[in-house]
Amino acid sequence: MTTPEDTRYQAVSSRDARFDGVFFFAVTSTGIYCRPSCPAVTPKRANVRFFPTAAAAQGNGFRACRRCRPDAVPGSAEWNVRADVVGRAVRLIGDGVVDREGVPGLAGRLGYSARQVQRQLTGELGAGPVALARAQRAHTARVLLQTTRLPITEIAFASGFASVRQFNDTVRQIYARTPSELRAENATGLARGTTKVTGAQAKPAKHAKQGKQAKGETAAADDPSRPAPGTPGRPAAGIPLRLAYRGPYAARQVFDLLARDAVPRVEEILGEPGTRTYRRTLRLPYGSGVVSVDEAPHPGWLEARISLTDLRDLTTAVQRLRRLLDLDADPYAVDERLGADPRLAPLVEARPGLRSPGAADPDEVAVRAVAGRERSAALVAAYGEPLPEPCGTLDLLFPLPHALTAEPDAGPLAAALADGTVRLDAGADRAEAARALAAVPGVDARAVALIRMRALGDPDVALPGGPDDEQWRPWRSYATRHLTTAAPSRAAAVG
Repeated sequence: MTTPEDTRYQAVSSRDARFDGVFFFAVTSTGIYCRPSCPAVTPKRANVRFFPTAAAAQGNGFRACRRCRPDAVPGSAEWNVRADVVGRAVRLIGDGVVDREGVPGLAGRLGYSARQVQRQLTGELGAGPVALARAQRAHTARVLLQTTRLPITEIAFASGFASVRQFNDTVRQIYARTPSELRAENATGLARGTTKVTGAQAKPAKHAKQGKQAKGETAAADDPSRPAPGTPGRPAAGIPLRLAYRGPYAARQVFDLLARDAVPRVEEILGEPGTRTYRRTLRLPYGSGVVSVDEAPHPGWLEARISLTDLRDLTTAVQRLRRLLDLDADPYAVDERLGADPRLAPLVEARPGLRSPGAADPDEVAVRAVAGRERSAALVAAYGEPLPEPCGTLDLLFPLPHALTAEPDAGPLAAALADGTVRLDAGADRAEAARALAAVPGVDARAVALIRMRALGDPDVALPGGPDDEQWRPWRSYATRHLTTAAPSRAAAVG
């Protein structure tokens, strides 16, 4: 009888990148954990253990592989699909809530006790909220160590650690190097012209113990910790990152949508189709920022840059950009389900990896869904908060809801967002939010559906009066994207 672990081992044996981020495997003989697509020689089945999260592997004493960078994989699409407390908790942890508010703050947002949240996360993910947040902080620390020249002390606090000692201990435990060694290793690799390869192209090499770096180590192409090159003669500003995704990515359609909906002074699109760059301002917990991402996809990643007024916002900014671009989706599962429908099969074949973009700021998307693009631009001009340092045409942050409560069109929704009647944060209960939205004057059923699709990142939303089929579940938002993308005249109605 084939067990789930047998299936996972088959994925590891074939280096199947479709499962990167879905689960992790650890090798007991070396003390290392990896992503399924790791290019190293497949270990013996008897020496392999499987974990649902990187944090669970770390909690069991395993260290991150230097070849495949398992902490840099796309997030599991499961957390975007699930609406239960575990899914909501994972999304909130990704947004940095535990770092800012602790476990009690996370539990309060979810409406559960801290003990209940701890029990549910540990039981299902093999790690509690503190361990999950710690794993995320360690990855942020590695990104900053290897892409910036910031002093190590600043990086410790920017990553969310409470002390330099905690930072040093965590980095040594997870990466088996000191922060200084981790930084020096990356600088050496870049000076040597490190080859970037995919898992399928890499030559197999045995798992080495972490005390010594393997000779000729290569960097996986979807490793977002590696610095992204700037345009010759025009260095990239801010922190350069590579945003990993799995499977095909229909970048053109995502950028078409962003270009069509862009609100001046908050967003802009530069360049021509195929080589465009999307830029926007972000309001963040500790300050503000400007993010930019290039349309031209590389195998497994998009090139991005993030400039922040406070580096503690890095993790949150990255997660919000990932949600906006729908980078944690599972295109294999989506295309398989929708491609089985004769009506959608030609569309899926024509646009593999079509995404359903989310939101960088859920409240902003909700207001824009009700007000429309032109009116939103007017609201930005009248109420937008000046960016500390303008960046090209970007000089304003989208106004906060409380500034818009007197507006006749967006006012009722803005008031509901300002007083908490409607909650749209990363951990919001989607069904509850939809009910609260439906009770707000001026928010019709179509706006509720659009807000649920974009602001809440719900992958299973059908627009009222539009095509719908139970067979498309749980990917009806993607079916909607396929249908509207194929019919440009209708696409403008879907924001």
